[in-house]
Amino acid sequence: MQTLTVALADRSYPIHIGAGLLSRAELIAARLPQNKVAIITNTTLAPLYLEPLSRALEARGVGVMTVLLPDGEAHKNWETLNKIFDALIENRCERRTTLLALGGGVIGDLAGFAAAVYQRGVPFVQIPTTLLAQVDSAVGGKTAINHPLGKNMIGAFYQPLAVISDTDTLATLPDRELAAGLAEVIKYGLIRDAKFFDWLEKNMNRLVAREPEALAYAIERSCSNKADIVAADERETGIRALLNYGHTFGHAIEAGLGFGNWLHGEAVSAGMVLAAKLSQRMGLLARHDVTRVIDTLSRAGLPVAAPEFGIERYRALMGHDKKVEGGRIRFVLLKRLGDAFVADNVPADALNEVLGKQSARV
Repeated sequence: MQTLTVALADRSYPIHIGAGLLSRAELIAARLPQNKVAIITNTTLAPLYLEPLSRALEARGVGVMTVLLPDGEAHKNWETLNKIFDALIENRCERRTTLLALGGGVIGDLAGFAAAVYQRGVPFVQIPTTLLAQVDSAVGGKTAINHPLGKNMIGAFYQPLAVISDTDTLATLPDRELAAGLAEVIKYGLIRDAKFFDWLEKNMNRLVAREPEALAYAIERSCSNKADIVAADERETGIRALLNYGHTFGHAIEAGLGFGNWLHGEAVSAGMVLAAKLSQRMGLLARHDVTRVIDTLSRAGLPVAAPEFGIERYRALMGHDKKVEGGRIRFVLLKRLGDAFVADNVPADALNEVLGKQSARV
């Protein structure tokens, strides 16, 4: 097991990464303010992981209740959130009852947001079971639900007590979900870690083949990058905005297609290609480097061509993005591979040209 720390003073917490951690109940029990937990999971994951986790906790004297939710991004909404509240209230859960988010990014976001607002805040632990959640959404305290007009528009910053990433859960992950997680892994190399991107280029086949050592290294390196950024800028007033590379386009793709039709990582992949092309169009990124971005994402099994919504539709969808400031759409662009920045003055003709030429070609 490897352990990293998200350094937030008295709210600092560990990220545990390793195999067999679902049976390591002491990692959770030691941090509980009360010997009662509510495990929040979905109908797909419950048959796989709910019993071993519950059994391990109960063996340590922890009382366990379960909240079972439908699976999928389409259910990341108020209706599903209320199902959590209904169960917590019916089971007389108190302010010291800890919520355990057992699942991918949707479960983590729902459980985290529920924890942030139930009785004005209860503790929670992230137990991510997808690669995307282990390297990104479970770390950093962003919690939210979707609105029909925009992704993650309603939520809160709320940090967990701990993140427990059991790499064994990746063995049951569908290939498409694994690829979606690799999109966020690749993102870290592109925005601030050029050496890591070089490693990803050389080792992508090992990651796609799910070699345990390669996956463990990629998860640790990704979490280390994110932990550093979150510690420096918890509420996204500065450097944390770089984590949104590809997301302005990606969130527009998700909303335009209907939430759940493309996985988040798939939309971000196509969005990162558009952002790389926009960086090239503005004279920042070399053509060869755009090709490297496309090739690496393609080898991960990810889409590199965005849907053809048309320029006006894209602009309308991006206008609802959380990063809009003063009416301007803000983009994360690349000066070079491993060096990102936030731009709020992208020329309209450059953006229109990129949105009008959506293809895998540079």
